[in-house]
Amino acid sequence: MSVTRRSLVAAGAIAFSGALGALFTGRAAGAAPPTRGYGPLLPDPRGLLDLPAGFSYRVLSRAGGPLRSGEGAVPANCDGMAAFGAGGGRVRLVRNHENRATAALRVPAVAGLTYDPGALGGCTALELGPDGRVDGERVALAGTAVNCAGGRTPWNTWLSCEETEDRAGTSGYTRDHGYVFEVDPADPRRSGAVPLTALGRFAHEAVAVDPFRGVVYETEDAFTRPFGLFYRFLPARPLGGPGSLGAGGVLEALRVPGLADLAVVDRPGAEFPVEWVRVPDPSADGTAIRFQDFGRGGITHAQKLEGCYWGGAGVHFVSSYARRGEGAGADHHGQVWFYDPLRARLRLDVLFGPAAGIELPGDSPDNICLAPDGGLMVCEDGGGAQYVFGVTAGGEVYPVARNAEDIGRPGAPEWGEFAGVTFSPDGRTLYVNAYAPGTTFAVTGPWQ
Repeated sequence: MSVTRRSLVAAGAIAFSGALGALFTGRAAGAAPPTRGYGPLLPDPRGLLDLPAGFSYRVLSRAGGPLRSGEGAVPANCDGMAAFGAGGGRVRLVRNHENRATAALRVPAVAGLTYDPGALGGCTALELGPDGRVDGERVALAGTAVNCAGGRTPWNTWLSCEETEDRAGTSGYTRDHGYVFEVDPADPRRSGAVPLTALGRFAHEAVAVDPFRGVVYETEDAFTRPFGLFYRFLPARPLGGPGSLGAGGVLEALRVPGLADLAVVDRPGAEFPVEWVRVPDPSADGTAIRFQDFGRGGITHAQKLEGCYWGGAGVHFVSSYARRGEGAGADHHGQVWFYDPLRARLRLDVLFGPAAGIELPGDSPDNICLAPDGGLMVCEDGGGAQYVFGVTAGGEVYPVARNAEDIGRPGAPEWGEFAGVTFSPDGRTLYVNAYAPGTTFAVTGPWQ
């Protein structure tokens, strides 16, 4: 099947505007955006990961195997991830584990790295040598819950997000949850297990830090009404380095005047002036933030706010889908928004799904990252075989990787969604997680 045909069948139609170029402004100087994909995916004889010709993968880690640190087994439910340079061609990967109270393979509780012994989630860190092989693997954060995505900081730490609002006394927890935690990939004991309470207590999905001003942007993944909000945190010590976000600050939520639900916007390129409204109670002691009273004019919501990343001169964030039947103002299978902090303007850059004429229930974009050449990499989270897609500046969607679920190979394992897509600092390796059974892959090949 051709790349273009595959993109229509599996990803849904995509509408683009000329303003989409902002998505690709983070590419290396002088590098042109990709104009085509890498060709059809070839069946993997091992039945794990299908890739284009010329590409290969290495399994770095798999749930249930032993951690090299001897702390226990590799935890399950691999989710958000980031890659950090460690000098001499070495790479550190920090990987979330979205473990709920029923998880079969918890993040081992390690002294000095555990927030709540009753919670099973957290992060692990992998050390990769210059040859790309795993030299070490250990617990980086434990005792947290439902660690979904997160984001890296300009000072090269990882912010891990709890996608829950559960309190102490529920689900076996001994402490409140719904926070962001900072993880030092070089030495997790330096960061410990300290919640950044000023960033709010809600169902966090992802964060992105403005590398020029230090503002932290946050998405809230809420799929039932009232849907989640898009936040910014103004730190008391902007760009203050490791630990600085613990000094406090002001949490605000996005308001687009006259627009209560981002789902109703169906024209890529549409721009809106925005306001930022102070969150009345960031700790959500009595009422969840999205239920709180934001005064005259209300607040702007969106269903399933997911990926969030800095690119070019602003922050991009994803609404994974919206469904009228669940209370949204319109249906779509994914939006990518861009917020320009200098102009205080919000723009819809990418629209997936029925507004472009193709219905594809259940499939939607989730984790997203910018490739070194400026292309967009999208993890699919839906039904059937799951894909990592690339998106070019010209609007072409092409497959990069496919799992082995439901594609007619006897004995093929069943995979969950893809997550945590990220590139090595030199741009030569793509790292990505299969959520279940938790597996971390390194993909190499002729990246453009």
